[in-house]
Amino acid sequence: MTKYIFVTGGVTSSLGKGIIAASLAKLLQARGFRTTIQKFDPYINVDPGTLNPYEHGECYVTEDGAETDLDLGHYERYLNTFTSQANNVTTGRIYQHVINKEREGAYLGKTVQVIPHITDEIKRRMTLLGQANEYDIVITELGGTVGDIESLPYIEAVRQLKWEMGDENCLVVHLTLIPYLKAAKELKTKPTQHSVKMMSENGLNPDVLVCRTEEPLYKELKRKIALFCNVTQDAVIEALDADTIYSVPLEMMREKLDVICLQKLNMPMGTEPDLTRWKEFLNKLRYPKSKVTIGLIGKYVELQDAYKSILEALIHAGAMNECKVEVRNIHSEYLTTDNAIEKLHNLDAILVAPGFGSRGIEGKIDAIRYAREKKIPFFGICLGMQMACVEFARNVLGLKKAHSTEMNPDTDQGVIAMMEEQKSITQMGGTMRLGAYACELKEGSRTSSIYGATKISERHRHRYEFNNEYLDSFEQAGMTPVGSNPETGLIEIVELQNHPFYVGVQFHPEYKSTVENPHPLFVAFVKAAKDAQELRNGIGQIVYQRSVAEGN
Repeated sequence: MTKYIFVTGGVTSSLGKGIIAASLAKLLQARGFRTTIQKFDPYINVDPGTLNPYEHGECYVTEDGAETDLDLGHYERYLNTFTSQANNVTTGRIYQHVINKEREGAYLGKTVQVIPHITDEIKRRMTLLGQANEYDIVITELGGTVGDIESLPYIEAVRQLKWEMGDENCLVVHLTLIPYLKAAKELKTKPTQHSVKMMSENGLNPDVLVCRTEEPLYKELKRKIALFCNVTQDAVIEALDADTIYSVPLEMMREKLDVICLQKLNMPMGTEPDLTRWKEFLNKLRYPKSKVTIGLIGKYVELQDAYKSILEALIHAGAMNECKVEVRNIHSEYLTTDNAIEKLHNLDAILVAPGFGSRGIEGKIDAIRYAREKKIPFFGICLGMQMACVEFARNVLGLKKAHSTEMNPDTDQGVIAMMEEQKSITQMGGTMRLGAYACELKEGSRTSSIYGATKISERHRHRYEFNNEYLDSFEQAGMTPVGSNPETGLIEIVELQNHPFYVGVQFHPEYKSTVENPHPLFVAFVKAAKDAQELRNGIGQIVYQRSVAEGN
């Protein structure tokens, strides 16, 4: 029988429930248990696809085309396994399903209520992944904090499940805060006590407490927390602020979080976790041999979570290259032709980020032009690739009005245009070209050598594409389409000849980068940044010049 672990949070948001859930899952996976994680979000949006990145951070896309919460990115990066539509559920989706059933007459005229109809649907979704006997343990992260009005149906659903399944099959891990008051030089337990009290008022008691803290929890404090919160003392877990999120699994292993959970679920311990590769990654991350500075050109740079997967992919690639990647956020809205040199001159590489809408577009184009003309390693993702095509059309092909029809619907030089199948779509949510699609690479191209293959699959999230009417003009002028969809002819990858590293991709490679399998495009991009830096420092001049001459 599948066992269920629920991860809840109290006191404040952003404590790191997703990281704790992913770390616990990693430890259980390392012990030999088939483990997966799912996220239940309390907002009424059906999915995060229509949410502003300033509101919710990045929208993470799964292989099967689900637009999901960014925590699913953590799950995949930690477990090195794919998630799906079933791994992220929102209140909006729950209510939509129940209302549709009511409209169909499924409830036979009964009054539809939060209890039992909404909670029954929540329970059904919570146990769905465990019904096929594919997993030994299903970990469910509940978004929001205990006490939120919108979280109450989820707490009630977990209470019912715990009652129905029994304590040995259902476990609650509660993440809470132990603040350190510098003036008093004391750790304070009251916020945690109140958080647990609020949860217990709703009929649910935690089995394990994970306490976020800036200072170590001494034995007497753990005893006090256990006494007031009705948990065993060994179930009070210290979660100190970490230097990187990737050290958390090791910290949780030291605190025996996985052991305690398995004991309470009456499960065997399995094999001792082998995290050798994880430790090797951490050592490379902590003790780099070099450092590069990469400019991230985007319009949501004020919120780091807006580009979470890109930042993590750069960390993975940096460790692979034994190199510290310092990301310099540059807001494209405030980047112009006049200040481009000032803002970009000391960068080792430039990455132009994805996005939507016209705000900050000209700044992205200016950054791309600078990277092209100054021979700075360039990587464009989704909108970044599209704007690379616009920049090339304007400044190399001489098409001064070239643009994307997304930003200028009236342009007669739309080198980027809406996909044909998107033109009849009226609803915004979940209607883009989403999920994994095949891509064929040209033999001998830079990208095919990076992948070590000519057939790949990558995830997408877009409505607009390269206009193939301009294909010949681009190719003749030196920008080569080296990747395309075998069924539709959609251009997926462009490269620029006679440039040390210039790659634009329509897809989102950042979604598939994990600790154990850093994405090859990011690895190659960071290496190119290292090579560029060595050139600036007078190292590798001959090799670099030869590479440029050969178009590699």
